[in-house]
Amino acid sequence: MPLFEYRCKECGHMTEFLEKADAKAQHKCEKCGSTKTDRILSAFAVGKGGSSGSTGASCPTGTCSLS
Repeated sequence: MPLFEYRCKECGHMTEFLEKADAKAQHKCEKCGSTKTDRILSAFAVGKGGSSGSTGASCPTGTCSLS
């Protein structure tokens, strides 16, 4: 399951949750208790290569010019 980060709209506290990508759960801020949260891109979700299936190890041919 992917790890998603949420930021509270009220206090700005960041919280991480393991959940399915299509989960519709409403999360509660651990700090202030607000249910007003936004899912944000985590550093883990944004990687080299721009492909969701890429491990970032190397190009399939081994001669990637983007490395």
